[in-house]
Amino acid sequence: MKISRTDKSLVAHWWWTIDRWLLAAVLALMLAGLVMVMAASPAVAHRLGLPGFFFFQKQVFYLLLALAVMFAASCLSPRQVQRIALVMTLAGFALMILAILFGVQVKGATRWIELAGTTIQPSEFVKPVFVLLCAWLFAESAERGEAPGNVLAMLLYAVFITLLVLQPDFGQSALVTLVWATLFFLTGIPLIWIVTLGILAVCGALVSYWLVPHVTARVDRFFDPAAGDTFQVDIALRAFYNGGWFGTGPGEGTVKRVLPDAHSDFIFAVAGEEFGMIACLILVALYGFIAIRVLSHALGEPDTFIRLALAGLVALFAYQALINMGVALSLIPAKGMTLPFVSYGGSSILSVSFAMGVILALTRKRPGRARPGSAWSDARMEAAT
Repeated sequence: MKISRTDKSLVAHWWWTIDRWLLAAVLALMLAGLVMVMAASPAVAHRLGLPGFFFFQKQVFYLLLALAVMFAASCLSPRQVQRIALVMTLAGFALMILAILFGVQVKGATRWIELAGTTIQPSEFVKPVFVLLCAWLFAESAERGEAPGNVLAMLLYAVFITLLVLQPDFGQSALVTLVWATLFFLTGIPLIWIVTLGILAVCGALVSYWLVPHVTARVDRFFDPAAGDTFQVDIALRAFYNGGWFGTGPGEGTVKRVLPDAHSDFIFAVAGEEFGMIACLILVALYGFIAIRVLSHALGEPDTFIRLALAGLVALFAYQALINMGVALSLIPAKGMTLPFVSYGGSSILSVSFAMGVILALTRKRPGRARPGSAWSDARMEAAT
């Protein structure tokens, strides 16, 4: 179907103002994720006594819903994004408290609640709106010195981290801390704040290591494999070795038969075995392209809130991808975290789709807005004159 530039409909206006290169990269990741879940999930389903394509069929449903969420979010205005972020953050905090008190316990953690016959993880939905709300608060403080935005953003961070630790979910806590610190840094804070926050972060990490046995065990196993069970990481590394550059072929992998989280946390290892390192590098390139594309938009954005929101959301997206791939490659201590748009999981893909929809909304063509990379051109022109 061809859409004319003279068409004044909502879809036509959306199509001609959206960043279509960014949209294409996101759709490519979604398609790759569907292929990966189809390859990795049957073995997991059979092991659990479920129909072979149980997880794949659910992922198709989640993906269709995610596309609708992404389209709806991409139609929002910056002001609507701010209002939705405020409402969803408060609602998400309430659901996280319910999950802690009455939620479903899995592997000693209470991060999930049953809602309308399905299990959801509220913290996944809080992450992107938390970033947006902090970006709004930081922007208010930067533009209006009397506004207590920085203080409120600190309080918001303290509440979110407290709820994550109570679940407990130390991996998400680390991710949220990294993104929040990135936003704080981008606001142009004094050096003393950077040093203070860095010291506090190190102290928090050390306290977690000393007082939380689960964290202690994972860190010890990372630095000394003989200190405990490293089965999943060892199997993941074997998958990359077996796959080589071109892979063993779709469905021919063996690692997914023994990895308990082959369709979610360790799907990158399945991709490495069945499709090879070249396919993994293509995935990395897609993530890198999305990150650079969004940052180029942020660089040329005059609005402080939009600039911080874009940087924060893409940092959340990129850090999560790096953590997932780093764990699979044994570059960082093991932590259960999904690979955005690729891993199986309803809460994860819907959350990431909302975040990417907001990114698409904030990068749409608007009067007076610079194109991606134009800030570099302006800088070169100023330097030349």
